[in-house]
Amino acid sequence: MKRHRGQVELTFPKTFRTQNIAANGTKLHVRDGGSGPAVVLLHGYGETGDMWVPLAKDLVRDHRVVIPDLRGMGLSAKPAGGYDKKTQGEDVAGILDELKIDRAALVTHDIGNMVGYAFAALYRHRVILFVLIDAPLPGVGPWEDILKNPLLWHFRFGGPDMERLVAGRERIYLDRFWNEFSATPSRFGEAARRHYAKLYARPGAMHAGFAQFAAFDQDAIDNRAFVAAGKLDTPVLALGGEKSFGRTMAEVMRFAASNVEEGVIPESGHWIMEENPKATVALVRAFVDKHQ
Repeated sequence: MKRHRGQVELTFPKTFRTQNIAANGTKLHVRDGGSGPAVVLLHGYGETGDMWVPLAKDLVRDHRVVIPDLRGMGLSAKPAGGYDKKTQGEDVAGILDELKIDRAALVTHDIGNMVGYAFAALYRHRVILFVLIDAPLPGVGPWEDILKNPLLWHFRFGGPDMERLVAGRERIYLDRFWNEFSATPSRFGEAARRHYAKLYARPGAMHAGFAQFAAFDQDAIDNRAFVAAGKLDTPVLALGGEKSFGRTMAEVMRFAASNVEEGVIPESGHWIMEENPKATVALVRAFVDKHQ
């Protein structure tokens, strides 16, 4: 996809390879480029792994960068189940096993945070560092208070009738997220909106997206068990958009990790790569360099 003025590039460098990896009973679309210490980038709802192009271009200079589309999202397969984040943490482990990567840094956004935390809790020895960006963890810290925010009604929106309502209207549904969760909606450009709306209109994609949210109750149960087993001791950077979760990200993560640094992405809402990629890349790069 070509870049338009004021919009983030969505095309990875030609040095990146793409493949569909069989892992944990499904097939996952994975981009893989560069050499050096491994970094895994996990996206969230409303986007795909394509969101990470600006960060990937920076990190690939001295890292091996691995970017999957999560189960059921983007160009990955859309199985009937397995959308709890513990299962998807196993998906990440399967990808790394297939790529013969033992340990990696994690950089995650939105639902990617939840998948990344499950992987880190299950495979603590495999995580070098962990950057989480702008979404809470089900069942962790102030989760019940966060659920009371009326902007988060979509956490309980799903099922056959809801799927019928949005069928053929995916762009209308997704525009609501891109607009209301942005500090400056115009920064989430038209080309990106078209790109992601087309991917979410693929057969089974909206069903899989709703399933990610429907699993939150199970995720909360699993996460409470992870926390009870002990806090993560890997270095953690909790980042929030200035006009979104902000420093609440660090508040959440201090319930789940013992070595937490905090940061705020200025002039940004939830969509950090669209709204302020320069600041996001700088914050992530500094943390990665510090701990590798």
